[in-house]
Amino acid sequence: MKDKSILITGGAGFIGSHVVRLFINKYPNYTVYNLDNLTYAGNLENLKDVEHKENYHFIKADINDEKLIDDLFQQYQFDSVIHLAAESHVDRSIKDPLAFVKTNIIGTLNLLNAFKKLWSNNFKGKRFYHVSTDEVYGTLGESGLFTETTSYSPNSPYSASKASSDHFVRAYGETYNMPYVITNCSNNYGQNQFPEKLIPLFINNIINNKPLPVYGDGNYTRDWLYVVDHAIAIDLVFHEGKNEETYNIGGFNEWKNIDLVKLLCKQMDEKLGREKGSSEKLITYVKDRPGHDLRYAIDASKINKELDWEPSVTFEQGLSITIDWYLSNQEWLNHVTSGEYQSYYKKQYQ
Repeated sequence: MKDKSILITGGAGFIGSHVVRLFINKYPNYTVYNLDNLTYAGNLENLKDVEHKENYHFIKADINDEKLIDDLFQQYQFDSVIHLAAESHVDRSIKDPLAFVKTNIIGTLNLLNAFKKLWSNNFKGKRFYHVSTDEVYGTLGESGLFTETTSYSPNSPYSASKASSDHFVRAYGETYNMPYVITNCSNNYGQNQFPEKLIPLFINNIINNKPLPVYGDGNYTRDWLYVVDHAIAIDLVFHEGKNEETYNIGGFNEWKNIDLVKLLCKQMDEKLGREKGSSEKLITYVKDRPGHDLRYAIDASKINKELDWEPSVTFEQGLSITIDWYLSNQEWLNHVTSGEYQSYYKKQYQ
């Protein structure tokens, strides 16, 4: 693919910023448009190192604005979309399900309609890449793995909204012959993650000697994927994946929450020079959240066999790299926790 015009939605967010950076640096002949509404999780400070690149353009826009999205497609002639923009926090979805319906379902439909309107006469060489989650599959027992053919069974407003958007993407493919690909990934971790998520939240809390709230008995199990590995997988699927296919992206890396937290505490104590076991004393068990899925686990053998992708680091290695980044980027963390990061757009672009 040469001289592509790529729209990456949610490109100022955690995963999106890593994808934007990779595409800008790896493909200088691509024009990369980063569309983000800069809600609480969108942070342009994540992209300070590439914001002046000639092949990078930032667009502040809301995917819920149907007319604006359509106008942008007509103006810039995006021939490919990598759709990462989403409301993604389960706890927030429980408190405000409608916000997740608007962004994750209606927003996705606005992008699909604009893409269809622009290219329906010639889809050749075009691609709509929809990034989704393993949570659409529901929950697992003590054994088994989610595959690309696992039936959908979402249990939270967040996962229900993502499942719906997945179905709409496939429906547009079947109905309008729109070229698409979907990936469903496991829990991401790494640099630049907003500290409402478990790992950066606990890193920040340990730094500040605050409690580490663990849901229920801590035995909920998740598969963890290093965000840089996820970005590399997205690059591979975008360029080499087959149309109308789904690829699961996982870390081959299951951890019970409480075991993960204890490993995090151990590494933090070592890196901060604290007495062994001191961070574990901050663990506080809290009331479980409604509809909490017991276990997620991804079977990523398809992307491994077809596209030769596999994680580049073990979880212990990735976690150590992640902690080092947060400890070395206290200013970034302070800006996020104080809300200062939200003024960056005005300073830089207005």
